Amino acid sequence: MTTPSRRTFLRASGVAVGLPFLDALQPQAMAAAESPRRRMVAVNVGLGLHAPNIVPGTPGRDYELPPYLKAVEQFRDQFTFISGTSHPDVGGGHQSGKSFLTAAKHPNSAGFRNSISLDQYAAERLGAETRFSSLALTISGPGLSWSRSGVEIPAEVRPSRVFQQLFLEGKPSEKARQIQRLEDGRSVLDVVLDKAAVMQKRLGGRDRDKIDQYFNAVREAEKRLVKARAWEQRPRPKVGVDPPRDEPDRKKMIERIGLMYDMMHLALETDSTRFITFYDTGMNAVPTIQGVDTDYHMLSHHAKDPTKIAQLTVVETEVMNALARFLGKLATSHEEGSSLLDNTMVLFGSNLGNASSHDTKNMPIMLAGGGFRHGQHLAFDRTNNYPLPRLYVSMLQRLGLETDTFASSTGTMAGLETI
Repeated sequence: MTTPSRRTFLRASGVAVGLPFLDALQPQAMAAAESPRRRMVAVNVGLGLHAPNIVPGTPGRDYELPPYLKAVEQFRDQFTFISGTSHPDVGGGHQSGKSFLTAAKHPNSAGFRNSISLDQYAAERLGAETRFSSLALTISGPGLSWSRSGVEIPAEVRPSRVFQQLFLEGKPSEKARQIQRLEDGRSVLDVVLDKAAVMQKRLGGRDRDKIDQYFNAVREAEKRLVKARAWEQRPRPKVGVDPPRDEPDRKKMIERIGLMYDMMHLALETDSTRFITFYDTGMNAVPTIQGVDTDYHMLSHHAKDPTKIAQLTVVETEVMNALARFLGKLATSHEEGSSLLDNTMVLFGSNLGNASSHDTKNMPIMLAGGGFRHGQHLAFDRTNNYPLPRLYVSMLQRLGLETDTFASSTGTMAGLETI
């Protein structure tokens, strides 16, 4: 006889109610308790990655590693490289960074309104299990995370501030003030919602839609305040490392990237959060990297100039080396018989397939870790691109979420299988 699942009972009942602990459900309950914590990291290189240096020449499992992938060669069996994909109807050059994790169409249009990002979709459903539902990080400027109402989640640029939020305890008086501020915030939101509700009754259709969006944003803020109030009273984890010193010289981009990767590793290792985004935005300056004497942004617009491509290769190789160090830390951090890399999906790529021409087709994408059957190059049609949001559906399902769609696409990514 097949043992009924708890989820089956919930569906059959037609209402969302919790069942008592039943002997018939004990095997499933034990299996759920023993299942690994699934995590997700998304990294976007805003100035692109030179395609000839990162896209393998042949599909399948026996492909030859191109120059950039040699930096992560030790993880060959733990990542899949994906080519020939893009977000449908997402153009806009650099503006497409807004849509890297949302796949919202036409980010450069005047009336553009973003949608929920992949990390926030997961955090809405699973983020309550950790102190921070998610972390949004950036080297400078914008981040990658967007709420369901299309509001950008502020991204942190200082590693020291990330460390402080994750691990440093305030004095009792400071914690009391913080709790009071949280309570005051909820009081303000209550008043705002009450007044907005009165106003809503006098509004027409379009204005009513706008106020509904506003309500959603306020409710999202309130949920964050409620959760912060509960976690503020619990001690933060202890880590045996000193707080980082921020690198003030923005030209030392690799050092700044490395510091943020260190914070990401610590956040995952202590289970402070399970969903992290990181935007490596690049810069309009000459990075402090040996062999480079030209503005990084200008190098990305190389127009096939071999001299510029040579220097760009130096810069992007260092970006890949930083990623390799991060993957190495995840691979050597263990929990309950598996590594953090085993349990963490690391999405790495760029919103630009060709930064030199601002082309958003053929985005270079790598997925590492997370329990997939890796070690392959999934090569899709470079003329008629495969929809990248299907990868996002696969990732959400790997987290245990029951969804078949993300943005404008339905179904999981063909050829990507779990272990």
